[in-house]
Amino acid sequence: MSEPTLEQQIAIYQREFKDLDPQVEKVVSAVARLARRMNVAYDRHLADLEISTAEFQVLKGLVVSGDPYRLSPGELARDLSLTPAAMTHRIDKMVQAGLVTRERDESNRVRVIVGLTDLGREKWLAAMRMGAAFEENLLGELSSEQRGALGDMLTTLLQRVDEAS
Repeated sequence: MSEPTLEQQIAIYQREFKDLDPQVEKVVSAVARLARRMNVAYDRHLADLEISTAEFQVLKGLVVSGDPYRLSPGELARDLSLTPAAMTHRIDKMVQAGLVTRERDESNRVRVIVGLTDLGREKWLAAMRMGAAFEENLLGELSSEQRGALGDMLTTLLQRVDEAS
């Protein structure tokens, strides 16, 4: 069975739950569907680059940390909300693929540091280029004012969800 349209979904929900606000449901359902479909598209783009979404998240974490693009596995695990064991497994695969390095910290020999390799940075940049092209195409028919307004509205919703958590 294929996914119902938003209108069909809302009609079904209203049939079963009379108190439903159709405007609210349409916004929430559209945002949820958009997020799922965008994630599928990003996963395909990353697969074309032969990296996983999980690997991209680690590369992004290192890039966001700034030059020299080095963090401890614990810092990466915390930033990505992963267990240390899951982070270790992820790093092991990425070291084998040449995306990151794992070295002892010179100032503290018990501490391990994960660093971004040139290949890892190239893959991150390629993913960013692909993502930017996809996103520009996605928003291509919206004016600058519409993009700004949509961004502001979605930011407000995000803040409300964060406050409710």
